[in-house]
Amino acid sequence: MNFEMPNFALAMPEMFVLGMTCFILMVDMFLSERSRVVTYLLAQATLVGAFILSLSLFSPLRELSFSNTFVLDPMASLLKLAVYAVVFTVFLYTRSYLRDRNMYTGEFYVLALFGVLGMMVMISAHSFLTLYLGLELLSLSMYAMVALQRDNRVASEAAMKYFLLGAMASAMLLYGMSMLYGVTGSLDLGEVSQVIAEGEINRLLLVFGLVFMLVGVAFKLGAVPFHMWVPDVYHGAPTAVTQFISTAPKLAAFALLIRLLVDGLGGLQHEWHDILVLLAVLSLSVGNVIAIAQSNIKRMLAYSGISHAGFLLLGVLSGTPEGYAAGMFYAIVYSIMGLAGFGMVLLMSRVGFEADALEDYKGLNQRSPWFALMMMFIMFSMAGVPPFIGFWAKLSVLQAIVSVDLIWLAAVAVIFSVIGAYYYLRVIKLMYFDAPETTTALQPGRELSMVFSANALLILGMGIFPSALMALCLQAFVL
Repeated sequence: MNFEMPNFALAMPEMFVLGMTCFILMVDMFLSERSRVVTYLLAQATLVGAFILSLSLFSPLRELSFSNTFVLDPMASLLKLAVYAVVFTVFLYTRSYLRDRNMYTGEFYVLALFGVLGMMVMISAHSFLTLYLGLELLSLSMYAMVALQRDNRVASEAAMKYFLLGAMASAMLLYGMSMLYGVTGSLDLGEVSQVIAEGEINRLLLVFGLVFMLVGVAFKLGAVPFHMWVPDVYHGAPTAVTQFISTAPKLAAFALLIRLLVDGLGGLQHEWHDILVLLAVLSLSVGNVIAIAQSNIKRMLAYSGISHAGFLLLGVLSGTPEGYAAGMFYAIVYSIMGLAGFGMVLLMSRVGFEADALEDYKGLNQRSPWFALMMMFIMFSMAGVPPFIGFWAKLSVLQAIVSVDLIWLAAVAVIFSVIGAYYYLRVIKLMYFDAPETTTALQPGRELSMVFSANALLILGMGIFPSALMALCLQAFVL
């Protein structure tokens, strides 16, 4: 057999992140608490370096390497750039929070960077094996991050639930992959797609494996009925960790959907379409309805995230390149809104006070009008009110499913969006119309204030000029 030398240049960002993360792990062992800023700066430099490398590799062409287990295409490049930007912002947001709670350690940054590496591998995977390795690297990193506060009973309980349920979901996904491997005789997504297109194998066994794989994917997305971990983990984890796991991993989960269902199982579109319709309707209904009953803003945002996962699924189930582009646009927009939503919780928090109860936001306008205005932008965007970017994200997904004559499904999505607007408007009502429990003005650090304000204003700015990001997403699938 002739061995073909892989094109290592395509994986330069992954190799750079891996090398820098191992370097940071060793350097951090010799740093004192006062010198911990070095770890932070190295972590940020890693993301900047990876961003530059991925940007230099950005190409409209689709290239394969490492025996066709690794792919670099416009979708992979764009999602990786989004992941770097989101995690870079998370590090900016969480620095003071971690320092105040004795969590400003190398473990947080090393685990987060290993999670980023797992996302990168998932995004560029072209094989069942590569997908699974990337997914497990990301999952194991997040399990440990949730349990980072070892003395916190709630966090430890959340981490244990997350680990046990995640292990079950991974087992389901792996079992489904093994079924498809047994039927098709290949782990390569391109070869699997070709075998399915030829139609010479048992379709029942293919569907059997597909169902098990979709259970694992739905768990990673937090879609109903595999959502039971989401509110407990979002609530129990430190807010810094919650902000991380609620944003960037959603981009990798979207890539997982596309790689499995479109690149690998496109020939089974009729089967997975029906399953995704069910998951989307359940996520939209359960997420929006149960969020109304929440008194904790982190749990409210968790159920909000479940409903947003339903919208993301709508784009994919449309089965068109425009729908896939709308789904990616939605995933990126949701990550930006999630950063700002949990950023407000971080901004309101202080030592001994987590600001995770809705009651904590009463009269915020009287205490800090500027931050109340920024929070109003975020809530309006999540609710899908124009001119904020959340409106365009929902509109693009609705257009995609209407274009394939799923008008009833678009109507269901609109109805539950209107229902969901209630709990977003409730936050605005608390900030502007309820009396504050204290008149002390918020005094967050300058860095945190600037990052949060820029994040909220970006939501408005992108809503006024949404075409640039939309064009990039369309380029990844249509052009």
